[in-house]
Amino acid sequence: MTIAATFPATPETERRQLLEPPSGPVRVVIDTDCHNEIDDQYALAWALLSQDVLKIEGVYAAPYSHAERGELIRRAAELRSRGESLDGLPDPEQLAERIDRLDEAGIDPNELEFNAADVGMEKSYQEILTVFDKLGMDPGGRVFRGSPSILESPDEPVISPAAKHLIGRALTDDERPLYVSAIGALTNVVSALLIEPRIASRIVVLWTAGFPSTVRQVNRSFNMDQDLIASKLLFDCGVPLVYLPGHHIGAQLTLSLPEVEAWVRGRGAIGDYLHRLYTHNPILQQRGIVDHFGRSWVIWDLINFAWLLEPSWVPSDLVVTPLLGDDRIWQPPPPGRHLMREAYEIDRDAIFRDLFIKLESAP
Repeated sequence: MTIAATFPATPETERRQLLEPPSGPVRVVIDTDCHNEIDDQYALAWALLSQDVLKIEGVYAAPYSHAERGELIRRAAELRSRGESLDGLPDPEQLAERIDRLDEAGIDPNELEFNAADVGMEKSYQEILTVFDKLGMDPGGRVFRGSPSILESPDEPVISPAAKHLIGRALTDDERPLYVSAIGALTNVVSALLIEPRIASRIVVLWTAGFPSTVRQVNRSFNMDQDLIASKLLFDCGVPLVYLPGHHIGAQLTLSLPEVEAWVRGRGAIGDYLHRLYTHNPILQQRGIVDHFGRSWVIWDLINFAWLLEPSWVPSDLVVTPLLGDDRIWQPPPPGRHLMREAYEIDRDAIFRDLFIKLESAP
């Protein structure tokens, strides 16, 4: 992939310093597809309850779409109804299992909602405001709409209020780095980098997605798949990056309904709202899952804020940044490739304990 923008080279000494785990209060902006499922709302609420450490300067609505997923499910259901094989579709066994569950639950795939990217962004924007409201907090002009679409090429950024705000905050006179906590598709963040490459030496991007960079399997990650051009560019442009793998690392952040009932429900308006989100998770309906017995759900996006609040909860190392292939498989880095920081473990219990403690003081 050829990148038209020219990004400033960050000296290795400076890069290593920027990639050191933070201590004390940190400047942060949050980029989130907050309506996609339920983990973003948990993560955003935790961040907003942690403003003694996280100095939140902006919250951006990221685009997301389930349209492609919906088309696959509908096509699989149609083939199944005609008694035809699903072998020509991606992940046919998984699709077959999903269609079976939808049938058992009496859910018609054609009646499921799978919105486009612009709708997803607007829903996320409204959901961010809802989380502020449930916490009794004034957004104070800190919430911004993001891109209504994903990148079409690596040299065509999408201009949005979110991208403009990120550029403005990154270029302030504050000498402290601005941490960009990205918990969705990277369209807003990478668009800002393409519009103003100078910010690449002024920000540190945290992103959760995919497998560890040593795993040679196809990355199955909603955050990565939504905007593959932006995902690849993040690793190539040289911006200081803290990569927090979802699979094997973030995937340990499982939460069960009994835990939500014991330590989330009844903790103010936000606690009751997070409980309702858990019991009305839209992704469960898409998968034909109608009960919580013996199940848990991964609250993936907590990992970003865990690393900012207490880096020892998410141990990490400096590694050479890999290449992300068009096939979504990590490729070995070429000589001279820049460093990034990558998580290799997580303290699930410490993270949830901190969230539950802070919910106790929620209004």
